[in-house]
Amino acid sequence: MAVYTDITDEELETLLADFDIGAPLSLKGVAEGVENSNFLLETETGRFFLTIYEKRVRADDLPYFLDLLTWLAGRGFPGAAPVADRQGRTLKVVRGKPAAIVTFLSGLSVRRPNAAHCREAGAGLAWLHLAADGFALTRENTLGQAAWRPLFASLEAAAEALKPGLAATILADLDALDAAWPSGLPEGVIHADFFPDNVFFRGEAFAGAIDFYFACNDLLAYDIAVALNAWCFEADGSFNVTSARALVAGYESRRPLSPAERAALPILARGAAMRFFLTRLADWGPVPEGALVRPKSPLEYERKLAVHRESADLLLFGRGA
Repeated sequence: MAVYTDITDEELETLLADFDIGAPLSLKGVAEGVENSNFLLETETGRFFLTIYEKRVRADDLPYFLDLLTWLAGRGFPGAAPVADRQGRTLKVVRGKPAAIVTFLSGLSVRRPNAAHCREAGAGLAWLHLAADGFALTRENTLGQAAWRPLFASLEAAAEALKPGLAATILADLDALDAAWPSGLPEGVIHADFFPDNVFFRGEAFAGAIDFYFACNDLLAYDIAVALNAWCFEADGSFNVTSARALVAGYESRRPLSPAERAALPILARGAAMRFFLTRLADWGPVPEGALVRPKSPLEYERKLAVHRESADLLLFGRGA
């Protein structure tokens, strides 16, 4: 989360006049992430989040995101559900930009997840995949495997400036991913950004997930790969196999993987590391003046790419804890 677009008291009051959630009591910008402007909103009836959509989020994609959140809430998945105005609309406009209000999801994210958290996160991800089954809308993964080479074409100089020789290494990685990327695996709605800061717990129990603004239709196992990279690396850059086994075991407690999905996890994890390396590299530059934003270093995912490159069988472990 971040704040690129501020909002005045008058603009907030005008927005809330369309809703039945009471008058505003407070509005606080949330300074994390790099994608949208987010605010913690408290009104006379409770707490909400207000998001103003910026950057990569296309207005045409917002019905998919918001309808998906409504669908998941209707099937009992714990998440932040969009709030409709008196006309039944969940998509609004603030300062000429699309915006939405969603319910407040209680719980805490964890900065250093342990194996128990990873198991719960895996089970929560499977729950999400199952709850989303049957959702009628579809959205292409615009940051999926087919997009990585075109995206890197504009970033070669930035990669070389980040680390001499890196551009050639990334091009070789892209060749390897093109050659080995799997097809024919089960597909469905994926979160595509299932990071620890987007997952809430109560104690060590999964409490829900937020930030579905990269959600799309793709390989379900790719979503697991994104999570393995996000949850199972230690601060020193080493891969925690115990946590990875726990995450996969938690997932399989709700949705067993096919042998082909399990066999594909190493290349999917390498690809997921490529995706986040590239988008972080694209974001690693000047930000709007006054923005409350903390760009994330692409070097974290450059190191994860190296781990997968050098240990291609890292995720070919047996059934986990």
